[in-house]
Amino acid sequence: MFEPLYFYKALSEETRLKSLLLMQSKGELCVCDLMSALNLSQPKVSRHLAELRKHNLVIDDRRGKWVHYRVNPELPAWALQVLDLTLNNNQPMIEHELRVIEADKAQ
Repeated sequence: MFEPLYFYKALSEETRLKSLLLMQSKGELCVCDLMSALNLSQPKVSRHLAELRKHNLVIDDRRGKWVHYRVNPELPAWALQVLDLTLNNNQPMIEHELRVIEADKAQ
């Protein structure tokens, strides 16, 4: 069940907010992408993603040794709109992280 309180709580923490915005922007990201973009260890990224998954904000798909995450498309429309508005009006917040992801993909 979706709970607005947990949604806003997730948005109030920088790592989770950036992770959600990066996924909203790129569609789907693996833990390795987020580790590189956010410059965080695998356990730290996984802990934040587990919290997002616990509250149904993201869904995951295991492929080999990596788990890929994306924003849950079944979130209420208003929650998806909040993410879109936040992304569209705060692009500089994740600009560096997006460049890191693009550079990693180009290699």
